[in-house]
Amino acid sequence: MFKVNDNYLKLPGSYLFSTVGRKQREYQAAHPDKKVIRLSIGDVTQPLAPVILEALHSAVDEMGNAETFRGYAPDLGYEFLRNAIADNDYKARGCDISADEIFVSDGAKCDCSNIQEIFSLDNKIAVCDPVYPVYVDSNVMAGRTGTYDKNTEIWSDVIYMPCTADNNFTPEIPKETPDLIYLCFPNNPTGATVNKAQLQEWVDYANKVGAVILYDAAYEAYISEEDVPHSIYECDGARTCAIEMRSFSKNAGFTGVRLGFTVIPKELKAEDVSLHALWTRRHGTKYNGAPYIIQRAGEAVYSEGGKEQLKAQVAYYMNNARYIYNGLKEAGYTVSGGVNAPYIWLKTPGNMTSWEFFDYLLGNANVVGTPGSGFGPSGEHYFRLTAFGSYESTVEAIDRIKAMKL
Repeated sequence: MFKVNDNYLKLPGSYLFSTVGRKQREYQAAHPDKKVIRLSIGDVTQPLAPVILEALHSAVDEMGNAETFRGYAPDLGYEFLRNAIADNDYKARGCDISADEIFVSDGAKCDCSNIQEIFSLDNKIAVCDPVYPVYVDSNVMAGRTGTYDKNTEIWSDVIYMPCTADNNFTPEIPKETPDLIYLCFPNNPTGATVNKAQLQEWVDYANKVGAVILYDAAYEAYISEEDVPHSIYECDGARTCAIEMRSFSKNAGFTGVRLGFTVIPKELKAEDVSLHALWTRRHGTKYNGAPYIIQRAGEAVYSEGGKEQLKAQVAYYMNNARYIYNGLKEAGYTVSGGVNAPYIWLKTPGNMTSWEFFDYLLGNANVVGTPGSGFGPSGEHYFRLTAFGSYESTVEAIDRIKAMKL
């Protein structure tokens, strides 16, 4: 008789955003006359930029011609894209990252989940709390997190680093020493950031204790303040302790197109074992590469036209973020985020739980957000709204919230 991976049975409930979507659909079915505005999932709404569309069309034409047809992509990704990434995202910022240290994939979510495969199950992970659920869930599936306490919503073998209003929603060095440290800045869900000196402290700590930082930089395009690093490799010593993951979803609108990449420097080793070599082996065995047409679209992101058009898209979403932030402040909410990230993090009113506020907001303003408790125990009594809707729907949603009686 076959057996299942019983680690999957340890997962509590369904995936956070699946639950949010189900509750929205149920409400909509029961109230078909209501116009529901969704500011929950971090999915973009603006169409692909013209330069990207042009690159897609051109690449499709190439695939229809025998002379220019492409089959399987190279294991690490096409060199034209990896060179563009290395030059624009790293060398332009003074980071010593070469094209052969970049692994192209179909998105940062997959890489954030899959990267744990190259590490032993004995490794102890540390996560920010609240945290993007994929970091924890993927380690649960692997069998690395111990047992789950339903009352505290804490896994026994996970080191939680509370990110609260008292520490500006940024983690502090944990008392217990971790092996793998998940960091995400600008942060999802809180929108918080760290400055370069703060990030350098984490790099120095990881090198001191022999830990690896798994750095999710999916939202770096939204950084507006000068002293906020766009890459962990801006810090001295990061090449020996950090893996960085990035996405084209939020900076270029590729949520429905799928493209991302992971950077593993060749100096990063566990004793004499190269993590670059391990990920190369894993990548070659389990992945056949992002499609050629998508990688050509990714290359267009770094063209002069692409940079200009995508800068305008980022500005559009951040204008939404300002409207949400200012509107909620005017309505008396305690609000953070929305400056270097497209997420606004608010305190639920009247000591409501996160899910109570979800139901109240949906029922009274017909607006969907994401309960903070879904991101971890320190997210309770908080709520996340995203700036990825249209400006018109964003304005309508916030005006409804401002008019809502509490």
